[in-house]
Amino acid sequence: MTANDSELARPIHPLLRKLRRKNVLSGLMFIAIAALGLWTSRNYPIGSALRMGTGYVPRLLCWVLMGLGAIILVQGLLERDPPEHLRPRAPEDGLVAQLRPVVLVTLGLIAFGLALETLGLALSILLLTVVASRATRELKIWETLAAAAGLTVLTWLIFVAGLGLPIPLWPDW
Repeated sequence: MTANDSELARPIHPLLRKLRRKNVLSGLMFIAIAALGLWTSRNYPIGSALRMGTGYVPRLLCWVLMGLGAIILVQGLLERDPPEHLRPRAPEDGLVAQLRPVVLVTLGLIAFGLALETLGLALSILLLTVVASRATRELKIWETLAAAAGLTVLTWLIFVAGLGLPIPLWPDW
């Protein structure tokens, strides 16, 4: 028995077990980010639905994020844990494996931000989805490429066609 096994054999308090669930932690994270956004935008003028101020959309999105976080939090709190003897030990239980999704999704977003001006929208979104898709071993390459194509079309429709932002679709090589 290793030190790691003895730590796993120790019973965990039921409240701590509930707080360690992915949905509970995700819901709390969304609520915290939304609260930070609301606090940050507290001095922005809101305006009205017809004459929106600079704080209207950010605050609206923060409230939506907070609502989604609350829904996810409640779902996580209502989940039932499988009995300890039925819970399989998986390779994903290690700390490095648990940090993999966070690190790769963050790296994908950073790569997107750095590559957007140089590579254009289509290739930057492809880079984002390929890097972020490595966060899980369950995605197939065609699913990643389909997501990249869909995100590219959606992003182009919203930001370039809809809002008229001067974002290049392809690089200017």
